[in-house]
Parts: sequence; structure tokens; C-alpha cells
Amino acid sequence: MTMQGIWPILYAYFNSAGELDREAMRLQVQIALRTGAPGVAVLGLATEVNKLSVGEKHQLIHWVAQDLAGTAPMAVTLSGATVAEQLDLARVAIEARAHFLILQPPSRPGSPIAEPELEAFFIDVLDGVRALDPTIPAGIQNAPEFLGVGLNADALARLRARCPNLLFMKGEAPVVIIERTVHQVGSGFPVLNGRGGMELLDNLRAGCSGMIVAPDCALEHQQIARMFAAGAIEEAEAEYARILPTVVFVMQSLETLVVYGKRIAAWRSGIDVDHDRRCALQPTPFGLKTARRFAEQLGPLPGCRMYPSS
Repeated sequence: MTMQGIWPILYAYFNSAGELDREAMRLQVQIALRTGAPGVAVLGLATEVNKLSVGEKHQLIHWVAQDLAGTAPMAVTLSGATVAEQLDLARVAIEARAHFLILQPPSRPGSPIAEPELEAFFIDVLDGVRALDPTIPAGIQNAPEFLGVGLNADALARLRARCPNLLFMKGEAPVVIIERTVHQVGSGFPVLNGRGGMELLDNLRAGCSGMIVAPDCALEHQQIARMFAAGAIEEAEAEYARILPTVVFVMQSLETLVVYGKRIAAWRSGIDVDHDRRCALQPTPFGLKTARRFAEQLGPLPGCRMYPSS
């Protein structure tokens, strides 16, 4: 099994008490299955993983596995400041029958990690994952543009040669950088990009095997990718032009994504965002009005009614 296609990475919805919202999380998985997503990813940057406790991370893994019920693959991002923390998440994910693991660089605010140390860190985690389950494919999130640290092509090549369970990469980079990465790693090593679907069609032209994007426009990204694969290039370009203003609005920053992108996804799903957890960016009346306009232009997601405007 290879990781390819357009995968939604789940938002973390919180209820009015500030706790993870079980029903909203279940709804996201149900919608992903209705739209024919190749799988569901969880605990990435869109899931606000840096704001979740260890127990909440475990809870989300179990919820998503329960809701998928084996009908589609699950990818779990491993975060944490230490090898032990990431392997703890790996153990929980493997026990929950995750199909893919994605390693993030260690989160150490105020103490940036140098590239040689990062390479050694990934080796230790990949070796630990292989000891837990030698069959599960693992990838790394190489996203210096968002995370402030990453590996160059030589380090990535060494890592691939050293760790046989490293089988793909998740980037967060402009297409001119991703294209060079795809060329450098060569065939047989899938590279997926993110960035909310920015430059979607050019990422596919550059050789990306897929994208991991938040749910606000995931349905449209899937449709565009299918058009592209079928050779309907003009139709794909037209549909991408239609949704691009929404993508640009949402992807101004990670905070914009989890404040406004999450609301667009929620409203299209027939629900609202009850609580924001420790967001540096607070929604403004103008921002909410803009997000609402984009949500209405996109329309409700399959099987849902648009959440009514206030």
C-alpha cells in the first residue's frame, strides 16, 4: 500500500467546555468517506496537535480508528519533543491499526534542532517504529517553511538508505521546491505536499503522489485531482480557479487555517465551531463574514446542510 491521492487531515473540534467534540470529529470522518477520500489523516498541524494533551492525542487516534472501522486507511502524525514521546504515539497508532505513520521534527520551542541532530532523531524514531511493527510504512514531514527545520536532499537520501521503513515524505513547500525534491528522491518514493492545496495542479504536474489538505476544500481538491488524472485539464483548471480565493484566504497562516478554515469546513458540514483553543488570532466580524461567503460559494458537503448564518 502506498500513500497517494488527496487525504483530508482532520481539524480538532472543541465543544463549549473546551473538550474535544466527539460528534464533530465523527462527522468529519463520515464526510471523508462519503467523498471517496483514499484515507484520513489525523494529528497534523491542522489538528492543532501542539495544543493537545497526550491523552487527547490517544483519544483522537482511537476515535478515528473506530469511525473508519477498517473501511479506509488511517495515517497518524507522530509529534513530540523526544523519541520516547513519538514512539508512544506510534505504539497507540499501531495498536489502533493505523496504515501509515508520519514523523514530525521534535517540537522544542526556543531551542531549534540542527540538521544532523534531526537526522539522528528520525533514525531513532524509525528504528523504534520498525521494532514495534516492521511492516508499517513511515514517512517524515519535511516542512522547514512551517516548522523551521528540515532535511536537505543528501540527508534524506542517507535516511532512506539507513531506514528501510521510510517509504514516503510529506512536504509543506512551494511547488518549485517540491518539484526539485521529487526529482532528487527519484521514483519509488512518494512525495505528498500540503499547504492547503496551494498550487494543486502544478504539484501533480511536478510528480507529487498526492496532497494532505484540511477538510474545508478537500472535496474540491479530490474532484480536481480526478479531472486531472482523466485528462480533463481545462475542467480541472476552471474548478481550481473557482476555489482558489478560498484556498488563499485560509492559507495565510496556520492560525488563519484553524480559525477560519475550520469554520468554513464546519459550516459546510452543518455545524458551528463552539470553541477556539488558545488561538493567537481571534475571529473578527469581517473575517467571519468573508469566511461565510466562501463557505456559501462552495456549498454544503455531501449529506449535509449548510449551517445557517447568524
